[in-house]
Amino acid sequence: MRARVVITQHRLLHYRQAFFDRLRAAAAARGIDVRLVVGQPSATEQLKKDTGHLPWADLMHNRTLRVRGVDLIWQPFPAALRDADLVVLIQENRVLSNYPWLLRLGVRRGQKVGYWGHGRNLQSDAPQGLREKWKRWFVNRVDWWFAYTEATRSILRADGFPGERITVLDNAIDNEQFMQDLAAVTPEQLGACRARIDAPEGAPVGLYCGSLYPDKRLDLLIAGADLVHAQVPAFRLVVVGDGPSRAVLTEAAATRPWLQWVGVQRGIDKAAWFRTAQVYLSPGAVGLHVLDAFCAGVPMITTEGARHGPEVSYLVSGENGFIVAAEARAYAAVVLRLFGDPAELSRIRTAAARDAKRYTLNHMVQRFIEGIEGCLAAPPKR
Repeated sequence: MRARVVITQHRLLHYRQAFFDRLRAAAAARGIDVRLVVGQPSATEQLKKDTGHLPWADLMHNRTLRVRGVDLIWQPFPAALRDADLVVLIQENRVLSNYPWLLRLGVRRGQKVGYWGHGRNLQSDAPQGLREKWKRWFVNRVDWWFAYTEATRSILRADGFPGERITVLDNAIDNEQFMQDLAAVTPEQLGACRARIDAPEGAPVGLYCGSLYPDKRLDLLIAGADLVHAQVPAFRLVVVGDGPSRAVLTEAAATRPWLQWVGVQRGIDKAAWFRTAQVYLSPGAVGLHVLDAFCAGVPMITTEGARHGPEVSYLVSGENGFIVAAEARAYAAVVLRLFGDPAELSRIRTAAARDAKRYTLNHMVQRFIEGIEGCLAAPPKR
């Protein structure tokens, strides 16, 4: 008899579609029936326009209540899937429908419950506050953990969860299209990028790519770039992206002709900027954009103490990128050292490109299936 695994998502993000399609197919080949239960985005989440769709998913109608700026969500569970061997929940305090599973209310004998998440809210304003304490209390209420990264494993072990029941997924997205775009960039497109930012052939170029908001430490980006430009006048900085802190960049660019904000870029246009750059300057919060840097073989430089996502653990400072003190001189010093040492720059670029082959969607799918099989084979956790 085929094992049945149900994964719940209170909403389906577009960048997870390929993951779930591949997971379902790969699991079926191993005799496991994977089902996906999804709801809808709240009114606030709809503004992000990042919702995906999978025709084979079980679509349920969420009930949402907004309390003090937080959307509390109840996601119904299909009665036909109640006999699943394993139910994997997303770790979010606000998903109220998780709690009956976590408290084992109505969970049949032998049925397993798993958690998929970060272990903490890494962007919390109050990491020792009530919400995080509440989240930690439920860490040990599941049979298995599907952890985003090695950093998540460390968090869970510190909270007392047994390491043999943790599967590290190495969270990833489908970078295959981006790799194709990088390969398709022509010399003419690279020349057009350099002409747009007035960068002569051979002039070093730094790139920032991502959303523009306070956690990205844009002031530090500008301050560090000022110091680099003072030492290397040919240096150019291009900023790709948009967001509520856009004015910080546009105001800085008004007095710095070597700094260019080019807005949101997608597809081959985005790839052309990555091919143009020698370094990826991202002093603030780092997330999945680290994989863009790896794919392009461009060293990412970020800082300590930023409110990073768990994917920052993919950066091994001094090996495939850098994590430095959150101070403009320290930040600029690393950039200047790379510009002045082609051999070191080449070494870091090679290591970054190598790790792009490790953090792939197929690898994440394989890790998830291994976790499912491990959980199904293990006795229930007491």
